[in-house]
Amino acid sequence: MANLDQIKEHMDIIGADGVHVGTVDRIEGDRIKLTKSESGSHSGHHHYISGGLVAEVEGDTVRLSANADVAVTFEEEKDDEGI
Repeated sequence: MANLDQIKEHMDIIGADGVHVGTVDRIEGDRIKLTKSESGSHSGHHHYISGGLVAEVEGDTVRLSANADVAVTFEEEKDDEGI
């Protein structure tokens, strides 16, 4: 796993296959929170990707060890409460 401290807001997240997965909103614990606009059609929800899927951080890009379609199946949803 890459150092999550290197991951910053608005970085692109790319699967091992080169396909865009999403955009970083922020790091929460050991997970990457995607921006809402990249979180699919679930209004009121953010999606998360496990930090364990990060292979490397290169420039403004987070590269995953899994292909985009696989990484998306590992996304975790969390309700936004009080918004």
